[in-house]
Amino acid sequence: MDQLKYQDCIDACNRCADACDHCSVACLSEENVAMMARCIRLDMDCAALCRFTAGALARDSEHAAQICRLCADICEACAKECEKHDHDHCKACAKACRDCAKACRDMAA
Repeated sequence: MDQLKYQDCIDACNRCADACDHCSVACLSEENVAMMARCIRLDMDCAALCRFTAGALARDSEHAAQICRLCADICEACAKECEKHDHDHCKACAKACRDCAKACRDMAA
């Protein structure tokens, strides 16, 4: 296995998972937590899928391309939700999600 071919995508997935974890916890501290519920849920889904994707790539899974396409879709949904909010943690999360989605789409191509 040539792990270097996946390293950029693995790194993007790990950065995204970290940003999503941070965002979900920070959302819980916002004044109107109920308004942040969808953001928190998507952050949690995205973080979990990004970590799964990074692991699948590290293992050179035969399903890597399909997993990366799903990860890109979830990252884009999370980014779109985070972009609705003006909090710095949401902005940082949206950027990490967009970067990860691009890396996953490039890897799956």
